[in-house]
Amino acid sequence: MTVTVGERIVAEIRQLDKKGSGQAAVWRENDQGSMKKLKLTIPRTLPGEKVDVTVDMPEKRRRLAVPNEILEAHPERIAAACPHFEKCGGCVWQHWQYEGQLNEKTNHVKDAIEAQGFDPNLVLDTIGMDNPWRYRNKMEFTFSPDGSLGLHEQGNFRKIISLETCLIAGEEMVAGAMEVADWAKSHQLSGYNKDLHEGLLRHLMVRQSFATGEMMLALFATEAPAGELKEAADDLVQRITEKFPQVKSLLWLENTDWADRTQSEETHILAGRDFIYDEMDGYRFRLWFDTFFQTNPVQAQKLVDLAIEMGQPKKTEKMIDLFCGVGTFSLPFADRVGKLAGIEIVETSIASAKRNAADNGFDNTYFLAKDARKGIDEVLESFGTPELLLLDPPRSGAGGKVMRRIGRAKPERIVYVSCNPDTFAIDIKELEQFGYSLKVVQPVDLFPHTVHVESCALLVLR
Repeated sequence: MTVTVGERIVAEIRQLDKKGSGQAAVWRENDQGSMKKLKLTIPRTLPGEKVDVTVDMPEKRRRLAVPNEILEAHPERIAAACPHFEKCGGCVWQHWQYEGQLNEKTNHVKDAIEAQGFDPNLVLDTIGMDNPWRYRNKMEFTFSPDGSLGLHEQGNFRKIISLETCLIAGEEMVAGAMEVADWAKSHQLSGYNKDLHEGLLRHLMVRQSFATGEMMLALFATEAPAGELKEAADDLVQRITEKFPQVKSLLWLENTDWADRTQSEETHILAGRDFIYDEMDGYRFRLWFDTFFQTNPVQAQKLVDLAIEMGQPKKTEKMIDLFCGVGTFSLPFADRVGKLAGIEIVETSIASAKRNAADNGFDNTYFLAKDARKGIDEVLESFGTPELLLLDPPRSGAGGKVMRRIGRAKPERIVYVSCNPDTFAIDIKELEQFGYSLKVVQPVDLFPHTVHVESCALLVLR
């Protein structure tokens, strides 16, 4: 087959890539008469489907193509619930029955550990949600240069899709965001242009505790709310305080850095305080705008319960919580062990962990702000070998050096909480040489309608 620019072809979806998009391939004849394979990435498709697509730039070997029509649909295909699904990059699998999503995530974890030589039968079925909607307690929206508020278009970091709703965020959170969007429009405030590095409004972060109901609205802008902006800022305060009494933290954060991150050079408290209170497992936490906290509290509670069930903590034991963050796992375990040491490289998170431990009345915890590998050495020297070690590293994993240091420390039991099956499998492979056996892996779906899957695993020293 010779594929020309703008030609419509039929492609069969063989598999999904790591971003959840369909993968297909067609053979085409080039100008020299040789057959070459054209690999297509086709979003919003499912394995086994036949789709009609239009190919542009067929001289390239890899192309992104949008389906014109689904010719043969997957039996689990459904209509997406959100009106923005076709363009918005917030979700990728709303067109897939939830049970199918869970099976795909289970298989992802199985494939990852099998690739490292582990038995895939150790992976249990993914624990899903009874209601996989409105599950997020934090959202980060972005302003487009014209001042509209929304989320990035799928596969296009430069384009913002204006939103009228978002079905994975709480209703009150969405209502608060839409109020800020209306405020920006009424004052004709510009959004930030990433190419020209000009404009006022960059991001809006919304957080709300499912337990306390407290909400935070954090507006990121390139200027302070002073001078001509003072009147607009005062109007924002009036709108929010009148309509949303649950907002206990209304912030204006200055960010002039070119990097497109939600960071602050100076924080202005427009109303309330600079943090909100949240609760998990009966423990109270203070959350600032930059605090990492599990964004799905319903499923996060299941992760904590799993970690405790697997770890079997005892009052006579010592424990290390590596990559402890603000103490999400530390506090429930501190209630069940004799001593607990938490290690985390982010100093503000350690300050929060110490404060959270004090707020909840713990006196058996020690928190250290240090790189994981060096932190383990320091804690072991003063703390001794723990019977139990829990780690919850970022998506990049803990890394070989950290895992080998854990192996040499020889805790009896290791609970690994992972947000990336591939780096998890590579990490635990390092522990085999130190005599550890993988006993069980339990995936948990914290992010329905996306490709992401968390898991909790137990490794025991033979």
